[in-house]
Amino acid sequence: MTRFSVVVPAHRVQGYLRECLDSVLTQSFGDLELIVVDDASPDACAAIAGEYAERDGRAQLVRVPARAGAGPARAIGADRATGDYLLFLDGDDLLLPGALAAVDAALRAHRDPDVLLFAHERTDWWENVRAGGDDLTGDPLAATVALWNRVFRRTFWHERRLGFPQGAYEDVVPVQRATLDAGDGVAVLDRACVRWRERRAGSFSKTPGRAHFALAARYEELLAAADPDERTRLFPPAIAHLLAVLEDPGRIREADRRAFFREAARVHRTYAPEGLAPRTPEEKALAAASWGAYEGLRRAETRRVRVARRLKRQKKKLRARAMKAAYRADLRRGLDPALAVYGAYWNRGVSCNPAAIHAKARELAPHIRGVWVVSSRNKHKVPEGVEYVIEGSRSYWRTMARATYLINNSSFPGGFTKRQGQVYLQTHHGTPLKKMGLDQRRYPAGTHGISFQKVLDHTDQWDLSLSANPHSTEVWERVYPSASYQALEAGYPRNDVYFGVDDADVARVRQELGIAEGRKVLLYAPTHRDYQKGFLPRVDLRRFVERLGASYVVLVRAHYFYGADAGLDHHPQLVDVTGHARVEDLCLASDALVTDYSSLMFDYACLDRPIVTYAPDWQAYRLARGTYFDLLSGRPGETPGAVATSEEELAALFTDGGWDSPEAARLRSAFRSRFCPYDDGRAAERVVRRLFLSGAQTS
Repeated sequence: MTRFSVVVPAHRVQGYLRECLDSVLTQSFGDLELIVVDDASPDACAAIAGEYAERDGRAQLVRVPARAGAGPARAIGADRATGDYLLFLDGDDLLLPGALAAVDAALRAHRDPDVLLFAHERTDWWENVRAGGDDLTGDPLAATVALWNRVFRRTFWHERRLGFPQGAYEDVVPVQRATLDAGDGVAVLDRACVRWRERRAGSFSKTPGRAHFALAARYEELLAAADPDERTRLFPPAIAHLLAVLEDPGRIREADRRAFFREAARVHRTYAPEGLAPRTPEEKALAAASWGAYEGLRRAETRRVRVARRLKRQKKKLRARAMKAAYRADLRRGLDPALAVYGAYWNRGVSCNPAAIHAKARELAPHIRGVWVVSSRNKHKVPEGVEYVIEGSRSYWRTMARATYLINNSSFPGGFTKRQGQVYLQTHHGTPLKKMGLDQRRYPAGTHGISFQKVLDHTDQWDLSLSANPHSTEVWERVYPSASYQALEAGYPRNDVYFGVDDADVARVRQELGIAEGRKVLLYAPTHRDYQKGFLPRVDLRRFVERLGASYVVLVRAHYFYGADAGLDHHPQLVDVTGHARVEDLCLASDALVTDYSSLMFDYACLDRPIVTYAPDWQAYRLARGTYFDLLSGRPGETPGAVATSEEELAALFTDGGWDSPEAARLRSAFRSRFCPYDDGRAAERVVRRLFLSGAQTS
C-alpha cells in the first residue's frame, strides 16, 4: 500500500502549481501518490496537472465539472486516495525538501498515530521566510487550524466520517474534530514540513468581507456537538481564533468589525464553559459583549504604542548626540600607538584573516593590545581571554578614536572618522569569483541598494589591501579604485593552518565532530544566492549519501547569511556544521570539498585535496551576479577539479571515482598554482611584521 496520498485542490493557482507539484514529486521519500483535483479552474491548472500525470505515474488528475469549493474538492481527492496517510496541500504552497521522510520517521516512531501535527514556515510575496510560530509543546487544538500542517491516517479519516461543510473555513470542523477524536493519538513533529504562501492578492485570507463571518458558525457547530470536557479544551483556542480574525484587516473590514464582534460575543455567551474565566482583557470585553470596552482597549493600545515609539525615538536621538559629543572629544586625544582594533564579517565574531593576524600579533608583537568589535548578539562567540567592545557602544567609539591600527575583512560600523596616523588594513574575505565593488553596478539584482559612493568613501580609508593572489590584486585595484592604499601581496593568514598539519591534527578534528575512523568525509559548502531566500540545497542530501554508501559522511555547511543551521533531517551520514566556529577545521577534517561558487574553494586548494564543483544553476548565477571567469570551462587555472551540473552527475563522480581522477588532479594543480602562490603557512607573520614591526605608510 502507498504510504502517503497527497491531495491538492487546484483553483486559480496556475502561477504556483508547478512549484507545488515539483515539491511533492521530488521528495526523497517517494512512496506516495499525488492527486490533483481541478476544481473547474478557469486557468491552466488542469493542463499543468495533466502534464505531471503524463510523465509521472504517481500523479493523477481529477476534474470537477463545476466549481465545488476547496472543501468538496479535497473530499473528492480523499475518496480517491489509497495511501496509509492523507496529506492535504494547497496548490500555492510547498512541501519542504525531506518533509515526507521526516514525517514517515515520526509516524513510525509514534507507531502510526491517527494524526501527526508538524511545524510550518510562512513566506510572503517578497519571499521573506519566517517560522510558523506555533508552540507545538502545548495543546494541538491551539496550533494553526489548517489541513496542510498535519497528516491523517486514512482509515481514521473515513471511520470518523470527517468531511467538509459548504462555505468558508471548511477546514476548521474536520481539523479540530479529528484532534478531539484522536485524543492521545495525536503526535507532534517539531520540524517545518510545509511552506505556506501568503499571497499579495487572490487568496481568501487577503479578501476582506462578510464571508469570514462563517468562522463563528464553524465553531458553533463544533462546540454544540462537543461534550463538556471537549468544550473546555476547545473553547479557549476557538475564542483566540475569532479574536485574531477580528483584528486582521485582510479579513474583516473596518465597517464590519462591530458586527463580527457581536457574532463572536454570541458564541462566547452561548458556549463558555462554567467557571472558565476570560484570560485576556479582550476576551473579558467579549464575554461582557461590550464593544465600547473592546474598542477602548484598542485605542489605549494604539496610544501606548504611539507614546512608546515617540519615547524610543527621543531616547535614541539623545543617546546619539551624547555619543557624538564624546567621540569628538576622543578624536582630540592622541592615538594609542599600541592599540589595534579588529573586526570580521560585519561584527559577527572572531574569525577569518583578522583572527589569524590577531593570534600571530599576540605571539610576535605582544606590545600591541588587540580589541575586537562585535555585535551584542554575537558577543557569546568571542573566545575567553579576547578583549572586545560592542558596536555602537561608548567603548566602541572610544576605541575607534584612539586605535592606531584598524584591521577588518569587511567594514567597521557607524561611519567612523579615520584620523591622520591611523593605519587601516583591509584583509577582504575571499578571492573574487563573483563580481565585486564597482563591477556590481552591471548586476543590479545583487546590489540590494548598495551606495557605490559609500563603497568608494570606505575604500579611501584603506592604507593596505591584503591580496591572496595576483588575480585578486588586479580585481581589487579596478573595482575599489583609490590612490590611498597599497596592495599587500602576502597570502591569506587564515590559510596558514593548512600548512604543517599532520594525521594527528586531522584525527583530532574528526573526533571532535564525532566522525568514526575509516569514513570518507565530504564537506558540502555552497554559497548564498542573491536570488534565493533561505538555505535550499540543490541536491537531496539524504538520497545522495544513501547512494554513496555507509562509508561516506557529508558535513553540511550553509552560508552564514542563512542562519545558524541548515535545517537538516536527522541522518547518521549527515552532519550539520553550519554553526561550527572554524571552517578551517572542517576543511582539515574532509577528504574533498563539494561546493559551487564559494570562495572557500580557493582556500581549500592549499590542502591539495579534491575539489568538486556542483553547479546546477551556473547560468542563472552568472547572469544574476556575474563572474570573472568560467568555472565550468575545464581550462587549467579556471576549473578546480571534477564538475557536475545535476544530482545524478554528482553521485556518479563519487561512485565511479571521477572526483579524484588524474584529470581532476591536473586541474587542481593548475588552479592551486594560480590562486595560492603566496600561501605557505607564513602569511600572518608577514602581515604582522609589515603592519606592527616595520611601520606602514598612511594616508
